[in-house]
Amino acid sequence: MGADCEAINIVTVNKVKPKMPEMNTLYDLSDFFKVMGDGTRIQLLWALEESEMCVGDLAVLLNMTKSAVSHQLKVLRTAKLVKAFKKGKNVYYSLNDAHVKTILEMALDHIRE
Repeated sequence: MGADCEAINIVTVNKVKPKMPEMNTLYDLSDFFKVMGDGTRIQLLWALEESEMCVGDLAVLLNMTKSAVSHQLKVLRTAKLVKAFKKGKNVYYSLNDAHVKTILEMALDHIRE
């Protein structure tokens, strides 16, 4: 793949180029934002930022079917944004780590500016 133009500021290009992440890493980052870019999943993440919850409670909160919530939670688990754990007979979900909460809060701050 080649560019169809020459650099205007080659010094800047040469300074930035080594700081660019690997292409596969950038694709993974893009996939991460695709997962985060779904309105239902954002609602689930926001609810789980407030409290760990089970599928039934999330379904009631978001006025969705348990099946639909479970499907979206599976996507979030695969992307390592949420984790699941058993409490008695129920499976509860929570954010996977503090990074997820930070990303949500920073994004909200950004759109509120």
